[in-house]
Amino acid sequence: MTVRPIRLFDDPVLRSVAQPVRDFDRELRAVVKSLTATMRAGPGRAGLAAPQIGVPLRVVAYAYEGRSGHLVNPRLELSERRVTADEACLSAPGVWWPLERSYMVVARGRDMFGKPVSVRALGVLARVLQHEVDHLDGVLFSDHLGEEERERFLAVALPSG
Repeated sequence: MTVRPIRLFDDPVLRSVAQPVRDFDRELRAVVKSLTATMRAGPGRAGLAAPQIGVPLRVVAYAYEGRSGHLVNPRLELSERRVTADEACLSAPGVWWPLERSYMVVARGRDMFGKPVSVRALGVLARVLQHEVDHLDGVLFSDHLGEEERERFLAVALPSG
């Protein structure tokens, strides 16, 4: 399992829409294992999306409070109840920002062997799954902020820019 460098917030790859996985083969299993190893080696360790390690595929890994796994080609069903809480991103190290998200999600996808998987998550794990699936769509969590908030966020996340 190779730990890969995490792409930082200003990397254009994070703005690309990831491609659906079509082949559930040895290469995909290597990506999932590398994604999981990289997530666990990082400071946040709650979730990571394949584009964050430079792999343009619809794959996420997650681990929070004893629940861990991965989803290939995930789709989310969001609850109407929304909550605001601090959120961070391994691609913007050390920066936390309050963000409103759905409190509960049901995430459906497949595992690395192609078997259907469903994850029902509340609270922080629901936030993690929403955050990681956003990465698959080229969406950064700062995109959910209002214009003034986004400018303040970017001033902290990208101090040289």
